[in-house]
Formats: sequence, structure tokens, C-alpha cells
Amino acid sequence: MTAGDTVLRLPSDVEIVVMRQFRAPVALVFATWTQPEHLRRWFGRDGWSLPVCEIDLRPGGAWRYVHLGPDGMELGLSGEYLEVDPPHRLVSTERFDEPYFEAMGGGTVNTITFDEDDGGITTMTLRVLYASKEARDGALQTGMEEGMAEGFRRLDAHLAGLA
Repeated sequence: MTAGDTVLRLPSDVEIVVMRQFRAPVALVFATWTQPEHLRRWFGRDGWSLPVCEIDLRPGGAWRYVHLGPDGMELGLSGEYLEVDPPHRLVSTERFDEPYFEAMGGGTVNTITFDEDDGGITTMTLRVLYASKEARDGALQTGMEEGMAEGFRRLDAHLAGLA
């Protein structure tokens, strides 16, 4: 894997693992995942905005995002932080607002790790645990892989602007 490549794996019937390398130090990549002023600039699909981005970054703290599409469609999601270990690890729950909650099989538990190599490249690994194979497969059918890749390209550009 090289910086800029998104790798998606299915290690079990109820998991998706996404890996991506970024040309930035781990503390900066962590900040872009956890601070609203950064997330609003890159998180989500091209053409979408993030008008609601609330983060209480502590174990037991809540988070909430609402995406707004170019056609006015809103997509809300929220969760709770279970573990916060800056700048290396985040564990949180995630659930979409109705009507997507049922379609996504309920909620997930997401574990994100950030590891920096000696050259200043940070590898992000996102492990999403679903309640069932059907929920995982339903999520894959939403175009999440393409959406994540779009967001990660936007994050690359944002990180480059911060360097």
C-alpha cells in the first residue's frame, strides 16, 4: 500500500476494514478526524457539506454529524466514544438516523487506529463491526467504498494545505 491508496478488506462476515496512508504526521491526521473545523472541510462525498459536526471527544462523549447533499438530502449519524487515546486510537459506536438505521442493520462499533512510520506517513486503519452479515453487505451496497475514497482524496488535499 502506498499513500493515496484506499484498501478495503472483509476479514469476516460482520466486518469491514479500510486502510489508507496519508503523507502527514499522526498528530495532524488525528486532529483532522476529531476536530469539527477540519472534518467540515473533507468528511463525506464530493458535493456534500457537513453543516452539523458536534464532537465531545472523551470516553462516554457523544458525536453527531449531519451531511447535506447537493439536492438538499440530509443524512444524519451519531454515536458515543468508547475509547479515546490521542493520537493513536478511537473506538466509537455509530448509528444512522431513520430511515437508514434499519437499512444499515442497526449500529456499528468502529475502531480507528493511526500509526506513523519513520518517514512521516500515517496509516489509518478503520475496522467497522456490524451486527450481521446482512448489515455489512447492505452497507457495502450503499456505495460507501466510493464515498470513503472521495472523502479521503479531500482529506489528502486538506492535509497538503496544512503542511
